[in-house]
Amino acid sequence: MNSQRDEDALGWAGDDDPTLQSGTAESTPGSADVPPAAPEPPTAAEPPAGWTVAGPTAAVEADNERRRAATPMGSFTLIALGVFGGIYLLYTIGWFIGISRIDNPLSDAVGQFMFSLGLWLAVAAPAAWFGATFWLTRTGPRARLAVLLLGVLLLAPLPFIINAGGIS
Repeated sequence: MNSQRDEDALGWAGDDDPTLQSGTAESTPGSADVPPAAPEPPTAAEPPAGWTVAGPTAAVEADNERRRAATPMGSFTLIALGVFGGIYLLYTIGWFIGISRIDNPLSDAVGQFMFSLGLWLAVAAPAAWFGATFWLTRTGPRARLAVLLLGVLLLAPLPFIINAGGIS
């Protein structure tokens, strides 16, 4: 076989284009390219000349420290969030089905409106609990999982469970 033909199978057209060369001029052919280090989180810069900081600088420094100390979520936390998200979605569907079976016993307009509002808030409660918990517990994964577990216990769609025959 032709050695030129073997090398053609391992390359692409345009590989010899000098504008596509990676690395710097100082790198040697045998040295491995080192990937760049992760960028530092943004820090509070000094204000321009003549400007002063109006707010507390300690809060800015504490925020920068918190961003540096933040670690990404682990596998268990991600899986638990997915499971809790599925449970809360099922709870929302369960509340929707459960309240659709309830008749409005009130005759006055204000009472009917308040009853309907309460039913729709019950449908929205699991999604609101999940969203608020996810937003308010950004720095504490253990607290986030504990509050989500508490919500699973408190927000169970009882009208759906009772009418479906789960509780006699």
